[in-house]
Amino acid sequence: MSLDQKHCKPCEGGTAPFSAEENQKLIKEVDYWTIEGEKKLEKILVFKNFKKALDFVNKVGVIAEAEDHHPNISIFDYKKVRIELYTHSIGGLSENDFILASKIDELNRI
Repeated sequence: MSLDQKHCKPCEGGTAPFSAEENQKLIKEVDYWTIEGEKKLEKILVFKNFKKALDFVNKVGVIAEAEDHHPNISIFDYKKVRIELYTHSIGGLSENDFILASKIDELNRI
């Protein structure tokens, strides 16, 4: 099953974050995300204007709420969006981060 068809599952403290090998395997399944310090996924998107960037952020918010997995999002330089994903409760990456990244990628294809 592809990542964008999966759903995030609750992740409790005490669960180990993914290893570098697991991260490298899953990063191939998402578009243009980078792994920062083996602990976070990051992607920067550039839109035509502020309104388009804000519309995209709002769509990401709807998906994040539905998945109960919430990214750090910022708009900067008026039309750029930075999305940062990691599983707060374990201090690193889990499958949930890659699932949400894949769903965000799908938004950008629409």
